[in-house]
Amino acid sequence: MENEEVKEDLKDQEQTSEEQPETESAEEQQTDACDSGAEQTEEDEALQTKYLRLMADFQNFKRRAEKEKGDIYAYANEKIVVELLAVMDNFERALQHEAADESFAEGMKMIFKQLTGVLEKAGLEEIKAEEEDFDPNFHNAVMTEDNADYESGKVTEVLQKGYLLNKKVIRPSMVKVNN
Repeated sequence: MENEEVKEDLKDQEQTSEEQPETESAEEQQTDACDSGAEQTEEDEALQTKYLRLMADFQNFKRRAEKEKGDIYAYANEKIVVELLAVMDNFERALQHEAADESFAEGMKMIFKQLTGVLEKAGLEEIKAEEEDFDPNFHNAVMTEDNADYESGKVTEVLQKGYLLNKKVIRPSMVKVNN
């Protein structure tokens, strides 16, 4: 009987020793599965990050393209408006002189008013300069003077009007500035 008990004990030990390697191999398999799962999640995260960056780049591209398109429309008339500014200057000079025929002068004023109205609808705006602080972004100082009536750095006289087209300076005002 003792032999039988010893045999049973040996069988139990063998079974236990056989189960342990299986357990270790199962643990190894789980570890391998976790490693491949971790690698998979890292790869998924990398792909997700890459996708999000591409989406952001595309959205930035669309926004930039829309802005450029808007700028093209806004400033498409810039060249012709700049050339028309010389015509406006000449109109103003002509209107400053007295005319012998009052109806002729009135007609010229109406034409000038119509021209300025059309250009204002296109986005043209006169730069206010008289008695303003000198700003090199909007004014071009061509002369200085000492005038007690004005503070230092104030524009005392506008020699040529400046204009903005859709908030962009297309011609700075030529001004005389007080010392």
